[in-house]
Amino acid sequence: MHNELIHIGPLTIYGYGLMIAIGILIAYKVVAYRAASRQVELSHVSSLTFWSLLGGLVGAKLLFWITQMNHIIQDPSMVLNFSEGFVVYGGIIGGMGAGYAYCRKKKINFLKYLDLFVPSLALAQGFGRIGCLLAGCCYGEETEGWFGITFHDSELAPNDVKLIPTQILESVLSFSIFFLLIYLARRKRPTGLIAGLYLILYSLGRFIIEFFRGDIIRGQFGALATSQWIALAVVLLTCIVFLTRTQKKMTT
Repeated sequence: MHNELIHIGPLTIYGYGLMIAIGILIAYKVVAYRAASRQVELSHVSSLTFWSLLGGLVGAKLLFWITQMNHIIQDPSMVLNFSEGFVVYGGIIGGMGAGYAYCRKKKINFLKYLDLFVPSLALAQGFGRIGCLLAGCCYGEETEGWFGITFHDSELAPNDVKLIPTQILESVLSFSIFFLLIYLARRKRPTGLIAGLYLILYSLGRFIIEFFRGDIIRGQFGALATSQWIALAVVLLTCIVFLTRTQKKMTT
């Protein structure tokens, strides 16, 4: 895989950045189209997109710094590198946090808009992982199986050895979640259901895929990776919220 796709004079277009840009653009087009069909105010959609992207970038970088604190203590210059080193879960948490703050300020239903946005979030993640494949990051463990890929000119992944294509696995997971949620959202569902399904399905899929990851920079606590602990916490909290909301409806 080659991350440097196009050279135009001093300008270089990287596959990782290009895939993220394509993912964000298509995801926004989808959420805007779905918002119009549901008569949702487009100004809120645009503002939520902006603030959620900003919160996601900040959250993804902060969580990376937290997981790499030992390395940062040894080499503080790591905090000045803003071109790489992001954690997806930090982006999800930061983006949702920023979206929640916006909805509280504007006094609009957060879960309603979250249901609208999460299918597009899964779509953007699918494109983002293709970018990871081009860049060579988030790679898998070495394998002798047929289902493996070999990098020859990567600055991040080990070269000339067959690796489990965890980037492709997560991309397929994300695209599958997108299509499933879009299908389920065609009919009226309880508010928060689509968002809850996204959190549970993505977290369970990510938990399994993490067992096949080969990059150790993502952080490890005990027998599980940082993302696996977060995945378990997300599933647990989402289930608690679901049960709490269900009990409230049954008692009213």
